[in-house]
Amino acid sequence: LSSIDIPDSVTVIGEGAFRYCGGLASLTIPSSVTAIGNNAFSFCNSLEDVHIYAPVTSIGDSAFYYCSSLTSVTLPDTVITIGNYAFYGCTGLVSLTIPGSVTEIGRGAFKNCNSLITIDIPDSVISLADQVFSNCTNLSSVSIGSSVSSMGENIFSGCSNLVEINAHVNNT
Repeated sequence: LSSIDIPDSVTVIGEGAFRYCGGLASLTIPSSVTAIGNNAFSFCNSLEDVHIYAPVTSIGDSAFYYCSSLTSVTLPDTVITIGNYAFYGCTGLVSLTIPGSVTEIGRGAFKNCNSLITIDIPDSVISLADQVFSNCTNLSSVSIGSSVSSMGENIFSGCSNLVEINAHVNNT
């Protein structure tokens, strides 16, 4: 299984739906899907490119866990929550844009994403859970938007190349 054509009749990608599909290389989630379940694509080690379209509002816990070949993720402006460990261990992830609709980023959501270099956390984000970016060893620059009022523990633990954190003056 190297590609999946998800029909427009699908509204939710359920828990573990494509877990361990090691040959899956590319994925486009159609505009009919509103939620991506927990572990939906975890351990899809060949998955390189993911395009997710509106109206997806949530990325489930461990949805793309250990998709180590994933280099790019496009999230729509409808995503509100990024679940715990959603992209944990995506060691090839170089490019990520967190849309301005996201309010919550779960525990360890981007932990061990070693290829990330910069992260811009938009003004819409209110909460960053524990270990969100821990062990992102190449992360060098982070901008934190104005609405973050809750930050968990060890958010940047193990980010050995982090030299710049820009926090908005309104952060408490």
